[in-house]
Amino acid sequence: MAELPVTLADVRAAAQRIGEAVVRTPCLRSETLSRIAKADIWVKFENLQFTASFKERGALNTLLQLSAEEKKRGVIAMSAGNHAQGVAYHAGRLGIPATIVMPSFTPNTKVEHTKGHGARIILHGDTLAEAGREAHRLADAERLVFVHPYDDPRIIAGQGTAALEMLQDAPLIDTLVIPVGGGGLISGCAVAAKGLKPELKVIGVETASYSAMRQILAGEPVATGGDTIAEGIAVTDIGKLPLTIARALLDRVVAVDEVMIERAIALLLEVEKTVAEGAGAAGLAAMLAHPQLFAGRHVGIVLSGGNIDTRLLASVLLRGLVRDGRIVRLRLMIGDLPGQLARVAGLIGKAGGNIVDVQHQRLFGAVVAKRTELDVTVETRGRAHVRELVAALEADGFKVRVLEGAEA
Repeated sequence: MAELPVTLADVRAAAQRIGEAVVRTPCLRSETLSRIAKADIWVKFENLQFTASFKERGALNTLLQLSAEEKKRGVIAMSAGNHAQGVAYHAGRLGIPATIVMPSFTPNTKVEHTKGHGARIILHGDTLAEAGREAHRLADAERLVFVHPYDDPRIIAGQGTAALEMLQDAPLIDTLVIPVGGGGLISGCAVAAKGLKPELKVIGVETASYSAMRQILAGEPVATGGDTIAEGIAVTDIGKLPLTIARALLDRVVAVDEVMIERAIALLLEVEKTVAEGAGAAGLAAMLAHPQLFAGRHVGIVLSGGNIDTRLLASVLLRGLVRDGRIVRLRLMIGDLPGQLARVAGLIGKAGGNIVDVQHQRLFGAVVAKRTELDVTVETRGRAHVRELVAALEADGFKVRVLEGAEA
């Protein structure tokens, strides 16, 4: 096999270089997730970096290797958020002027945090590619050093230090599951992991709407695009260097849909009490979506980042409660008479349900004048409890439809 553009020695040198300037994040076994997935799961909590993402590793490794003249001119980067924060934070620490070009869809929390590190922020374009073209134009016009988010050997070596630490802390790991955007993280981790344990499996995870690496490795036409909660890996192409490494070292790349990513975000919060952004939860989503690939194995998941908009996180959690039947909407037809609403509320309360919203429908649709349609949103203990609530209401003469959530 031809020599790869990044070696284990490069990753080890990066680890020495970045030293204590980045957090050596914990890699901990999850008893509950292991039980759910029927595998031995270890989680690398890169959301505990100062900027809440692994991107600091590659960014710092690159900045430290700039010449004095390059540092004086300043750097520019294009990023949907995490690379931006990593470059901005460490450039600020090192006294290097930084400009960041971000696509217009970048979550506000990432924009504000990047500004907070002292970088000049430019919002441009509807895709990462458009932001990248603008960043390259500004780099040429202003003689700035372009810091690529993934297609740079210094970036790749820096990201690989995460796997180096994982195998030091959990040497039994025999499978790594790593999110794939442009390929910097997975290629660096593959170099480190395969260098230390050649038999170890490295599996990449992409969103179903942005699965460029999976399509390329399978020899398929690349088609990407669409909305995703995992904007950190919503990348339309793969870097040349990461792809070279991927062809040589990756065992497999799988795709996961939005529902699985949302489930993984909610599960990490409920079980591990930790916040993951969509891209950060992709590894766990892959284990939920493809359990046959991981059953019985010692699996290391890189929780790559935790920068998720709080409003979006709240929506994901509530949608998860609906899917699990822990929030359900019931529709009943009741007589338009005094005491009917109290009667329904009493039955639901007696059965242990907690009413969170009530809506009457008297004027529209096919409701007769002496009856009213009642929608009741109820907090429950789960699917079995929903069936109990429905049974209690029907036993008292009400006809009930479950509109959302669990099947009754």
